[in-house]
Amino acid sequence: MPRYHLIGAALLLSLAGAAQATSFVVTTDAVVRAGAASTDATSDVTSSFRDDKIVQAARDDAASFVGSEGAIRGASLESAFLHIRQQLPALQASDAQLARAILVL
Repeated sequence: MPRYHLIGAALLLSLAGAAQATSFVVTTDAVVRAGAASTDATSDVTSSFRDDKIVQAARDDAASFVGSEGAIRGASLESAFLHIRQQLPALQASDAQLARAILVL
């Protein structure tokens, strides 16, 4: 009987290892895709707004926005979003992507 317990334990451990590897791959893929999307927005915003006072003033609000996953939206950040979207109407970026781009400046 102890032999069956050892085989069962080995089987459970191997399945757990496979599940962890799969979740790691899925998480990594999601992070890479999100990074690529925000890189596009970041390159457009950073090249245009590096010295913009409205955008620079929103850095603290952008940090709060990113840190709270969008729950905290400061007035300076809202103003910067509006300003950026007026200056670059063709830019297709989410608020989260813009906030990350502002932090990169």
